[in-house]
Amino acid sequence: MKASEIREMSLDEMLAKKVELKEALFNLRFQHEIGQLDNPRTIQQTKHDIARLNTIVREIQLKSEAEN
Repeated sequence: MKASEIREMSLDEMLAKKVELKEALFNLRFQHEIGQLDNPRTIQQTKHDIARLNTIVREIQLKSEAEN
């Protein structure tokens, strides 16, 4: 997921996507532990996506605080 794609989402969509990605990360870790995960790189990609979402959400929060 690219940052430009995230910025096009509304704040509610971003937060929902974050929850979805955290659930996916849990499932990926579980699959990795039991040996069913085909590509371990997906865990790292999911972590990066969560971090991107957190960064952009925080930027939006800081921008709204600065405007007030």
